[in-house]
Amino acid sequence: MNVKTDVTLVTKRGQTSIPAHLRKELHLERGGRLVWERVSTEEIRVRVLRDAPAPLAMLGFAKRFRRARRTAAWMAELRAAEK
Repeated sequence: MNVKTDVTLVTKRGQTSIPAHLRKELHLERGGRLVWERVSTEEIRVRVLRDAPAPLAMLGFAKRFRRARRTAAWMAELRAAEK
């Protein structure tokens, strides 16, 4: 683990930037979530929150309950009900 000190500024709106090398090393992308933990009066710990991916087996199971219909078939059904 590379122990390097980076300094960033906090903007007027309370925002700061994550140094590019840390974003790359931690595989952070737009929309990534961070957890901020106060450690002491002068120290904050930031952790990357990794969302657990949905189990692939469950996605396959749920697929059988989806009824995919083409728009034309759906419209024909709606028009038949209007008659």
